[in-house]
Amino acid sequence: PLTYDFLVVATGVQLWWSKIPGLAESVGKPGTGVVSNYSYETVGSTWDAIRTFRGGTALFTEPLTPVKCGGAPQKIMYLADDAFRRQGVRDKSRLVFMNAKGTIFTSPYYAPAIEDVIRSRGMEARLGTELVGLRPDAHEAVFKDVKTGAQDVVPYDLIHVTPPMGAPDVVRTSPIANADGFVEVDKGTLRHVRYPNVFSLGDCSNLPTSKTGAAIRKQAPVLVANLLAARIGRPLTAQYDGYTSCPVVTGRGSLIMAEFGYDKQPAESFPFDQRRERFSMYMVKAHLLPQIYWHGMLRGRL
Repeated sequence: PLTYDFLVVATGVQLWWSKIPGLAESVGKPGTGVVSNYSYETVGSTWDAIRTFRGGTALFTEPLTPVKCGGAPQKIMYLADDAFRRQGVRDKSRLVFMNAKGTIFTSPYYAPAIEDVIRSRGMEARLGTELVGLRPDAHEAVFKDVKTGAQDVVPYDLIHVTPPMGAPDVVRTSPIANADGFVEVDKGTLRHVRYPNVFSLGDCSNLPTSKTGAAIRKQAPVLVANLLAARIGRPLTAQYDGYTSCPVVTGRGSLIMAEFGYDKQPAESFPFDQRRERFSMYMVKAHLLPQIYWHGMLRGRL
């Protein structure tokens, strides 16, 4: 064992493929129609399935648990819709977002814009509907109504699954975790609520904001400032306001740049209404943000 004076926990989350019967053995396998962007080993199967799609029912799921990049489960639906149109099979396709959560988007400020995208392009959204099983041989998915518990079997030709997620077991089974298994920190200072020499940030923490790289970029300077203060016995004055950003790609060349804080109200960086789909924001996502990530965030410059 290692001893420490201060501990910073940033383990990320784990993917629970096995929590959905039939998923682990079918995802990314040819002939199953089951794909997912949430694994390096399976992400290629998503594009293979989309580009060879000839029509039918395409389902896109989001679990009840928090997930990495909260907009990703629906972004792939919009990209699939765009691809199906380019391939000439959209009129033979049904696209349905099966979201176990009760709202289409975390921030109610941006939700109507997301709903407009779904409605205007002939897609569907079923809220409060959780994937609980797959029958890949029959191309059937089993869903549960979150409120009533009633189950429904939905046939599919293609299903993109976002698996349930949670903190790694080493965190979940430790004294620093809350009842949900995440590191229990003060949402402002990022210091543990019971252990003053423990700090946490990122996806493994219980911070009530979307789990994104943009959020961590804002959390890191706060944690560093407060950790340095704690080491010399000074008050923790730096505060994280819950800022997060979710660039919702709504098609090739269009994007809604959602930015908000703990209060779910907009915290926008640009001098225009970011609820509108914009090519300029797509270019920021496609070309600028990767440079910021690789050459700024990962090198500690932001």
